[in-house]
Amino acid sequence: MDALRRCYGEAVASSDSEGEVERKRVDAAPHLDPKDVRAKGGSIVSRATTKEGDVHVQGVFAENNHLLGRVDDLAVARTGFETQRREHDRIRRGGGSDPTRKRAKKKTTRDGPNHDPSTDAWLYEDRKSPWAAPGKKEAVERNREDAAMREQAAEEEEEEEDIFAVEKPTGPSEAPVTSTKPSVETDKTVFHGKQEKDYQGRGWSEPPRDRKPIQETCYVPKRHVHTWKGHTKGVAAIRFFPIHGHLLLSASMDGTVKIWDVYGDKRCMRSYMGHAQAVRDICFSNDGTRFASCSWDKKMKLWDTETGKVLGTYSTGRVPLCVKIHPNENMQHVLLAGTSDNKVVEFDTNTGEQIQQYTEHMGAVNTITFIDDNRRFVTSSDDKTVRVWEYGIPVQIKYIAEPDMHSMPSVAVHPNQKWFVAQSLDNTVVTYSTKDRFRMNRKKTFKGHRNSGYACQVNFSHDGQFVVSGDAEGRCFFWDWKTTRVFRSIKAHDNVCVGCEWHPYETSKVATCGWDGLIKYWD
Repeated sequence: MDALRRCYGEAVASSDSEGEVERKRVDAAPHLDPKDVRAKGGSIVSRATTKEGDVHVQGVFAENNHLLGRVDDLAVARTGFETQRREHDRIRRGGGSDPTRKRAKKKTTRDGPNHDPSTDAWLYEDRKSPWAAPGKKEAVERNREDAAMREQAAEEEEEEEDIFAVEKPTGPSEAPVTSTKPSVETDKTVFHGKQEKDYQGRGWSEPPRDRKPIQETCYVPKRHVHTWKGHTKGVAAIRFFPIHGHLLLSASMDGTVKIWDVYGDKRCMRSYMGHAQAVRDICFSNDGTRFASCSWDKKMKLWDTETGKVLGTYSTGRVPLCVKIHPNENMQHVLLAGTSDNKVVEFDTNTGEQIQQYTEHMGAVNTITFIDDNRRFVTSSDDKTVRVWEYGIPVQIKYIAEPDMHSMPSVAVHPNQKWFVAQSLDNTVVTYSTKDRFRMNRKKTFKGHRNSGYACQVNFSHDGQFVVSGDAEGRCFFWDWKTTRVFRSIKAHDNVCVGCEWHPYETSKVATCGWDGLIKYWD
């Protein structure tokens, strides 16, 4: 190739001296026809016409003008020259193919010629129309495949039913499962007191007559005064009897609800047995004569506190995680529940019908808290959001979601009704306004406890001076509302301290419950 280039240079020099053929590019020389430049047998052959009209056929009939042969000027496109040069280099190195050699025909196989990927005609080979009648063999194979698919689907459905045992959920238009009569097999109650009525005919649940005036200032308890024992498993929630607090209601993971005496000998007064699984939440009515309970058995029950009779059973086919009786005096027949299928359902206990659904959440609803004179309520969910609703209208009026927010399994309202606090699972207690904007008050963030992964209850003292919360390590924390500093912490339980309630009448006493199955009273 180097020798060819040297010859090409000498030919250019000789042609310049003799002036036989004018050396120009093909695209710049009008007297050169690009069609005359062609390749033949791997060697370049061209036809050039001089200004005088003489025709010279280079490399064929021309006489030698060089020691190595005939060398004349040639005009070739750069791309064509480089392509042919690279092809000859590949041939010399043993790779590539000779462009002058004819390509062999495509080989055939037993199944026929190889498919050409540039066309899609082969896709339709040996393919029948879907409306064509199947042959006998094809019909048998298709029937076998259908039968195998049906058997597999049936086995999968049986496995899902065995694992989850989920009942068919009722739609908004379907009537919920209700029962106004207690079941003899499941709904039971046992009275543990001395007598259900005294000599004057008063029931055991009536408040005492000799109560003292309520103190305005609350004090943080210092010592342990009593322990209630009776549950065989952990206690999930506790509630004091409204206003008077002479009774304490407890819900346990053993599926029972018990009520305890607080003023007298502190014995268990009555046990309510009607749930097949652990009880999740409980709620008193305003007068304390009734209470509602919800359980992991997907049922909500309304109980008579004194007699232990089940007044109604309600279900949506999903697990209710929280239950709330409307706090208005004229709305005591309304029962709300947050369920595991991302809804807040509303029942009328007089008729036993489901009357409303609130369906904006993307996760299980954990809490229902009424604010603004009970005209609105706040819900928190596993979707890490807080939503505010106008009661009776299933459209949210406020949506609170931040990138750094966590799930909030417990919410409590300040006694002045201007703020509510929420137990955040990042080991903090956060504060929000109850007014129209529902802004977060970042100055009112309470830290120091460890509650990540546990739904520990948060609560207020009745004068609003202290915030109280349980802890994953069994401690009970008390914060000062104004300074947000830890005022005191006590080791309440050996396991998780789930619930804490400030006594509504004796303002220096607090009750706590935990997963150790104990309920403790502090003063």
